[in-house]
Amino acid sequence: MHIAEKFALSLAVGLVLCVTPALWAEDISVSGRVVAEGGGNLSPASATVVWLAPIAAAPGDTAIVAPMHAVLQQKNKAFEPHLLVVTKGSTVDFPNRDPWFHNVFSLFNGKRFDLGLYEAGTSRTVHFDREGVSYIFCNIHPEMSAVVVVLSSSYFAVPNKQGEFAIASVPPGRYMLHVWNENALPATLRALSREVVVSQDSHALGLIHVRVTMAASAPHKNKYGQDYQRPSPNNPIYVQP
Repeated sequence: MHIAEKFALSLAVGLVLCVTPALWAEDISVSGRVVAEGGGNLSPASATVVWLAPIAAAPGDTAIVAPMHAVLQQKNKAFEPHLLVVTKGSTVDFPNRDPWFHNVFSLFNGKRFDLGLYEAGTSRTVHFDREGVSYIFCNIHPEMSAVVVVLSSSYFAVPNKQGEFAIASVPPGRYMLHVWNENALPATLRALSREVVVSQDSHALGLIHVRVTMAASAPHKNKYGQDYQRPSPNNPIYVQP
């Protein structure tokens, strides 16, 4: 090997060694714990969403967030799960796994839709193409409710029953921390937002105190804006055949 070739090879190896730590920086697990206060059993910590929104280092410097495919089933006159978090552009299936009819709708600030009346064993699909919170109800059964939270970030987590959470595979960098809870007032949630820096030495968010209140949740009407009708024992839509 000629001297010039050896020099070029050594220079190339040196450049690789210099840039590798920056390019191959290890993703980090960001952890913390949510404590719900003021509402008793109204809204546990596990009904909270915590996410990190990347702060762009330069104009146009935004990561591509992959859409998801999720399921929000109707079973035993309830939505399972009650809280579902997906990324923007995701599709959600709404299968009816009860032996009676359901009519799923959402007329709120997130995705507005009405899936109409559909029977047991069938399913409908919704494309959540915008960021926001969608409150989901059944037009037949007033006790049924769910929430779909749509985010423009894939770095999110829902705490467990003890309030503990971990957001996996977060690249080092600057982020805005956001918190959402169904029974927290908007002003409370805004006050919890703050900038955080994620690194190998800084990846713990500590305790996040969320104050919840009954004032944040109001009784809902049906999809026509009216009170729900009492079930008819002779109508197969309302009762098990």
